[in-house]
Amino acid sequence: MKKFNIRKVLDGLTAVSSSSSATAQPGTPRENDVVQETLQSEHFQLCKTVRHGFPYQPSSMAFDPVQKILAIGTQTGALRLFGRAGVECYCQHESGAAVIQLQFLINEGALVSALADDSIHLWNLRQKIPAILHSLKFNRERITYCHLPFQSKWLYIGTERGNIHIVNVESFTLSGYVIMWNKAIELSTKTHPGPVVHISDNPMDEGKLLIGFECGVVVLWDLKSKKADYRYNYDEAIHSVAWHHEGKQFVCSHSDGTLTTWNVRAPAKAAQIITPHGKQPKDGKKPEPCKPILKVEYKTTRAGDPFMVLSGGLSYDTVGRRACLTVMHGKSTAVLEMDYPIVDFLTLCETPYPNDFQEPYAVVVLLEKDLVVIDLGQIGYPIFENPYPLTIHESPVTCCEYFADCPADLIPALYSVGSRQKRQGYSKKEWPVSGGNWGQNTQSYPEIIITGHADGSIKFWDASALMLQVLYKLKTAKVFERARGKEEKPNTDIVDEDPFAIQTLSWCPESRMLCVAGVSAHVIVYRFSKQEITTEVVQLLEVRMQCEFSDVDSPDPGGDQTPTLPTPGASSSPQESEPPTQPSTGSNSSDGPRDNIPCLQVRSSPLKQSPGYQVELVIQLVWVSGEPPQQITSLAINSSYGLVVFGNSNGLAVVDYLQKTLLLNMSLSELYSPSDPYQRQPRSPRKTRQPSGALCDSNDGSNTSEDRCKSPTSGSTSPCNSDDERKQKFIDKDAKDNSFTRSRSSSVTSIDRESREAISSFYFCESFPRKGDSLVSPCLLVGTTQGSVMMVALSLPPGGDQRLQQPVGIASCGTMAQLKGGVLTMALLDAAGTLLPPSYEPWYDPNASDEEKEKSRRRRPASPPSSQEGQDTQFAVLCSEKQAKVVAMPSQTRLYKHNITETSFVLRADVVQMAGTNCITCFCANGHIMTLSLPSLRPLLDVNYLPLTDMRIARTFCFSNLGQALYLTSPTEIQRITYSQETCDNLQEMLSELFTPVETPEAPNRGFFKGLFGGGAQSLDREDLFGETASGKASRSLAQHIPGPGSMEGMKGAASGVVGDLARARIALDERGQKLGELEERTAAMMASAESFSKHAHHMMLKYKDKKWYQL
Repeated sequence: MKKFNIRKVLDGLTAVSSSSSATAQPGTPRENDVVQETLQSEHFQLCKTVRHGFPYQPSSMAFDPVQKILAIGTQTGALRLFGRAGVECYCQHESGAAVIQLQFLINEGALVSALADDSIHLWNLRQKIPAILHSLKFNRERITYCHLPFQSKWLYIGTERGNIHIVNVESFTLSGYVIMWNKAIELSTKTHPGPVVHISDNPMDEGKLLIGFECGVVVLWDLKSKKADYRYNYDEAIHSVAWHHEGKQFVCSHSDGTLTTWNVRAPAKAAQIITPHGKQPKDGKKPEPCKPILKVEYKTTRAGDPFMVLSGGLSYDTVGRRACLTVMHGKSTAVLEMDYPIVDFLTLCETPYPNDFQEPYAVVVLLEKDLVVIDLGQIGYPIFENPYPLTIHESPVTCCEYFADCPADLIPALYSVGSRQKRQGYSKKEWPVSGGNWGQNTQSYPEIIITGHADGSIKFWDASALMLQVLYKLKTAKVFERARGKEEKPNTDIVDEDPFAIQTLSWCPESRMLCVAGVSAHVIVYRFSKQEITTEVVQLLEVRMQCEFSDVDSPDPGGDQTPTLPTPGASSSPQESEPPTQPSTGSNSSDGPRDNIPCLQVRSSPLKQSPGYQVELVIQLVWVSGEPPQQITSLAINSSYGLVVFGNSNGLAVVDYLQKTLLLNMSLSELYSPSDPYQRQPRSPRKTRQPSGALCDSNDGSNTSEDRCKSPTSGSTSPCNSDDERKQKFIDKDAKDNSFTRSRSSSVTSIDRESREAISSFYFCESFPRKGDSLVSPCLLVGTTQGSVMMVALSLPPGGDQRLQQPVGIASCGTMAQLKGGVLTMALLDAAGTLLPPSYEPWYDPNASDEEKEKSRRRRPASPPSSQEGQDTQFAVLCSEKQAKVVAMPSQTRLYKHNITETSFVLRADVVQMAGTNCITCFCANGHIMTLSLPSLRPLLDVNYLPLTDMRIARTFCFSNLGQALYLTSPTEIQRITYSQETCDNLQEMLSELFTPVETPEAPNRGFFKGLFGGGAQSLDREDLFGETASGKASRSLAQHIPGPGSMEGMKGAASGVVGDLARARIALDERGQKLGELEERTAAMMASAESFSKHAHHMMLKYKDKKWYQL
């Protein structure tokens, strides 16, 4: 696995931009009060760990029937290897050319790959990170087909010109033996036969090679006599050929949907011609042509009829029908429909020997976006349950979060509710791809990945120990009514497609509270329960967020905006204080603008909620005077306070999910200036608007299409200033990908950015709300896309019944700090530099008895200690797209500042735990991954890792604790990386092993009579035929041999850790000493030569010294 060189930063040396605040202020820590930082640059190293998910754009497949390992190649040159559940590996060809064919050296721990750039490579699979041992690049001919016979070291390579070359896989050198196309076909056809599409040796006679040419000609070539024994002609192009194991018959699949069966000794006419999916005319004419049969496999059984498995061949009148795999067994024909087009398939058999009864037991089908394994041994051909995490892309991923070191009881709880969601009807047999061994688990902490998807689903994954397994799936779209037909399509959508797509989510692992925001400006709050319930009426809160000036006075931002709960069954108005100019149910008439109408309609029928996450509250932003609601850009939930907060370009809203009420609906300008709500600040020219909110049982508003926004999966941007869009405008400075055509000014004073300021981040904490406060209290930090950080004070009523009856008080305390670029993350440290996480309420089952609830609720964590007068006891850590700052609390003095980047911008930043302390991790659009110490912001790591070429990476990149991070490297795959030196050192042990020593099965018994009369398999000494002594040397210009980087590694046995490093250092020293010795010898020789020349020159000078010029 490639490890990246790290630009180490000298410890204790701080960049000029990291200088402390110039003016010392009261409360600033003195020299001896500085926090002792333990993190050093030696704690960090960056490397890839594992890749999960379905191989993106697969192109080829191979299976080792003894090792039971599956290999899949892709169109981008990637190689994915799979064994038993949890055993998987990723490799990459440097050229990036498509993998056109793969061939295992069965039970040898090696694999041959053929690429579209006409190169072949030999991979060593006996080491944990496979490496290329040899490569061979063809210069004059294009590779079309490869064949490696079982237990042979000679690889046959067919080319586009119709020739066949032979390669020794041990040395990766070409043999002088070549089968030229004109010799193979002679006068059987008048034109060139086309590329080689098939090569295989007769199962019973290794000396006979069957060659299929595209034009329809098949040749049985005698390797010893170097001539064709038989030639078989058919009018239609050939796609594939398969032998009967006795070597007396073979089957060809053709472009007209026919299968032709040939007897080896009867080349004049096919023994049988069938069209499996063709309609048979009554008058005895040929059946109508069908689509090409792309591949056929012919497998025999001892006890019954043979199996014939084929892909393609459907009749042309089945337009729109999905791709099918056909299994013909005896007189029965089963047509198995697939969800996606078929790329390749392989029939798995009990024996690796081609001359024995094959006994097929399963078919592995590689689809464009899925991998299916069919059980041939059970009636109805059921599929096996797939143990790999290949469903990441079931719906496109729109957001991603990573949680390392979670509570230990979380994964079992999620697994128990998720296990009930599993489909039934799978094969009862074990998954047939069962090779390899797991690595040693040196990481004992639980890890969870959460993915949000375009269809509104959320998946929880167990990511512990470098594995990935789906735990639980939540469908958020169940809360809403679905349009039944085109005429009923919702017409208040603010997205063209995927109206339920997840935009962002906030999860509290300790309390198990989950809050999600979707692209249709909706927020859903979920509680976790182990009991099934039926919710008669889904609780709905509608919020009206607007940015225009309003004639109605804005309510005081102190928190008295709580609407009263309507009585059940009573019709609820959007807001009691709203001027009665609009109908109470909202307006969507053709002659007036849409108003007070949400984008989605919450279901009115009872909702059955299975154990797992259950809806607590739905919050929807509504249309305002014909303007659609702005998409939500930031979201946070706190279980200890019972609050959800969300924001967009219009401002922020705070909701009490316990009382189901809207507490605060405030514009950005009101946040900036709490004393005067209408005072407009130069940095945030937002208009104030009337806050409002209401709790409804359901929404009757009908819905019209508005092409205002695209979903996160559609690739287009919208006027709604979503997080994706905010980042996308910056991109073309840093990535030259043509998908990024919009520029974004890096200047903070940009007019466009001024007008689009939005809330970008939240952080619940217990801190000092105002400058100079001496007591901590619940607070909310609010960050904006303009770099402003504001403090909001929260006043919570006592617990118990009073919490459900008394209102929560909220007051804005104005701006606390100003940074360059949008604020990405915020955190709070205590005086010792330890992270103060947001307080939480331990999980309890909301449907359990009151006694159990009380037991859980008593365990609320204690508040941090209060401040002593005139002394700072907390550090506020603030990180934006451009810089990081540490501010002392409560004095609000800036202690440290570090400019992270001048030319680029930070896409993702997190405050994470690492080696027993904390640091800031950043991922920049120019590809750099950086870490900064806390609280002094010393640079500890800076690696140019991954230039941003796709917004998918920006949307899904996330850091987690203990040196873990991940991103979606393709639409179907998650790439995990580590920035921890300790994990990098232990990676070899943690990775799974692909190769395990297994004995090759015994060859089939020839039997007495076959041995007596010569009817058994004929062997061939290929060395005599293809070796240099018999066939001579191959043309040097035909192909170039390239030694692989893994050849030395393979001999060293993948040395790792300190011993490996020492060995490598010793080898390097030896090489250096040897080179120095050679240099010394060369220098001595040159000195001797120079001395000799000097003597000779002096002698010549003396000889001619006194002679005149005419005497010379």
